[in-house]
Order: sequence, then C-alpha cells, then structure tokens
Amino acid sequence: MSKLLFLSLRTGDIGPDVARAEYHDVLRATGLREVDVELRVIDSPSAELGPLDSVSGIIVGGCSLNVTNPERDAWHLRIDDILSATVQSEKPTFFVCFGISWLVDYLGGSVGRTHPEQSGPTTVNVVADDAVAGASGSFTALTGHTENPVEVPDSLTVVATGPGGMIQMVRYTDRVWATQFHAEMDADAMRARMDFFHDYGYFPADEYARIVADLPNHDVSRANALLRTFARLCLDGQFT
Repeated sequence: MSKLLFLSLRTGDIGPDVARAEYHDVLRATGLREVDVELRVIDSPSAELGPLDSVSGIIVGGCSLNVTNPERDAWHLRIDDILSATVQSEKPTFFVCFGISWLVDYLGGSVGRTHPEQSGPTTVNVVADDAVAGASGSFTALTGHTENPVEVPDSLTVVATGPGGMIQMVRYTDRVWATQFHAEMDADAMRARMDFFHDYGYFPADEYARIVADLPNHDVSRANALLRTFARLCLDGQFT
C-alpha cells in the first residue's frame, strides 16, 4: 500500500522525543493515521534513507543544524547525502524550515542570517499560484529560525514571501516544495518544540511565557492545509 514517509532529522538525548512529537504533528496536520505515514529518523552518520518503492511522497521535518555553520560534522554530511537522495529520487517532497535553506544551498543559491524570526506567528504572502499553496493571498504560520535564503537560483520558484520580503516558500520542478515556516505546527506543537529547544536561541528565555500565551490567538489552519493538500496529491497519485 502506498504511503507517505516522514523523515525526522533529530539526534542526541532529546532526538527520539522530538522525532515522535514532530511525527504526530504531521499526522494531525495532514489528517492521516500512523498506518498512512511511516516515520524514519536520521539520527546518526550511519542512518540510511531506506527503500522508497512504496512511498508516494516525503515530508522532511526541521533540524537544529544550519547550512551556514562553518564546518559540517559527520551527521550533517550524512543529512546532506540523504536529502540529496530524496531530491534525486524524484519523489514528491515537502521540506520544512531547515529544508528551505538546505535546498537553496544545494541548488547553488545563498543562505544567510538577514531575516531571523523568533518563535511565534509570522505572515506568509502567496505570490505565485501553486498546486500546494493555492492562489495568492495571506495567512498566518508559526516559525522560529536563525538563517534564511538570501538569493535563490533560477531553478527555484518563489511561491511565498514574508516580512521584509524574506522568502517563505519555494518550489523546485513540479514536485518539491520547501517552507521557512513550520507548516505542521499548531499552538500546542510550537509550545512543545520551544520546550525541547529552549536554549537554542530561537527566543529569549524571558519571552517564553508571553509567546506561549499568545500562540492560541493565531489561526494557522491554512498553513497546516499546505501539508494536507500535499499529502492528498501524493496519495491520489497526482505526481505519477
């Protein structure tokens, strides 16, 4: 039976708990069951992507790494190899957060730290009609990142932008998407992620209570709908 694959890029002591939380965030956002989505965790330099024969689409979660880091350890290099393999497989793929920087860098664009966004809501403006993002318009999404695409190569289509003109979503060919924001998150998911990464620089510690209290005030259903649309297109065989 055809299914989706969720790749979690997590390691360390908290890695298994983060991977499981992300997996359930994806299930909630897509409306799918565990039988419909396989979880694979890339948690070490020896991790394997595994077979893709029965996979109709791939969702790649966020990662604590940055492509702007001056050096790449063995785990980072392994992630580079595996994400390259996902793109080269021509399986429909949806990258979240770290994945947009990775994809831009992989295709020859540039990544910097010109538009960091603290954990919390952001505005996304769709600027190109797209099979996953839909027609032009604005919506709210949840995010938190330190680096971002600066210049994208001609091979990428900018689908959505955000505050200050930053790049929020891109498409590569007709079957690879990447978002700067977390399309899988709702308020509970962001609070859990903030608890996991409270000392990673995504938000000031003294702002935690204010950010968490404000999260339920924001409707992120359209951001979540991107993953639901992507999943439906994959499982309906729209990319064959």
